[in-house]
Amino acid sequence: MSINCFEEAPKPIFDFLMYMSTVKNKSQNTVNEYYLDLRTFFRYLKKARNLVAVDVEFSDISISDVDLDLIRSVTLDDAYKFMLYLQQERKNTPVTRSRKVSSLHSFFKYLTNRQMLLDVNPLESLEQPKSGKRLPKYLTLEQCYDLLNAVEGPYKERDYCILVLFLNCGMRLSELCSINYNSINNGQLRIIGKGNKERKVYLNQACLDAISAYMKVRPTDGVKDKYALFISRQNNRLSPKSVQAMVNKYLDKIGLGGQGYSVHKLRHTAATLMYQHGGVDIRILKEILGHENLGTTEIYTHLSDSQLENAIKANPLANAKMNNNKNE
Repeated sequence: MSINCFEEAPKPIFDFLMYMSTVKNKSQNTVNEYYLDLRTFFRYLKKARNLVAVDVEFSDISISDVDLDLIRSVTLDDAYKFMLYLQQERKNTPVTRSRKVSSLHSFFKYLTNRQMLLDVNPLESLEQPKSGKRLPKYLTLEQCYDLLNAVEGPYKERDYCILVLFLNCGMRLSELCSINYNSINNGQLRIIGKGNKERKVYLNQACLDAISAYMKVRPTDGVKDKYALFISRQNNRLSPKSVQAMVNKYLDKIGLGGQGYSVHKLRHTAATLMYQHGGVDIRILKEILGHENLGTTEIYTHLSDSQLENAIKANPLANAKMNNNKNE
């Protein structure tokens, strides 16, 4: 979905999407989410206020006629009723509802502070749904070695290199697929992250060795994107879908298929290994992963059960015993 696909968006929403895309430099996926969240909200609002026929399907409700009068009429109560609707009718998780709250916050803040179309932001005090923090799923160090040792076949150098980069650098799927080999220089890699933000990633020896081995067998004749690092069987830049299929194949091979592991879990794994085994400071980890906010990185500061157990055992009073000698 691109900006051109927002024909149904009324001018206030379209202008907001353009602002987030061009001025705030948000990724296309993020802009798409803003649009879908706002569309859902205004569809709900029109339905709740009986502005559409009773028999109209929710997905058929148009928001093209949403104007400033309707937007100005939105209240905090509308937003909380919308949250209740999302929870009870659409069965949205707290995480999904929280994202929709963020979209509403951004939209109404834009209208109030940037466009000056609203005197007061009606949703300024709208709170995020509370949700229990979920520990990210990740591979153990032993499972990582099993995954790397499982690589075989005619593309083993390429596949091994991909897994090594995921597990060592914690990059996103889109970042890995967009790597150009001429972006690697002096042991460093320039990658384009979310919002088209460029960051520098230092490559350790395992990464450098894997890249070197792959470059020796990387196709050159007939390659359609000559600078793409990872090349498919059809001599195209390797697609995200192909990388996902490859990772899933090796996860299946080591017995981890169908257990919630995925390409993104390799990013979780890299972050967890750096934090737990490498003692990497969370602020440094934030820069490595390309997170905009430190709060996002904090999900990787979870501790394993063994670490918690060892922390208690390390207490100097761990071996204290009650003195059974009583004074008479």
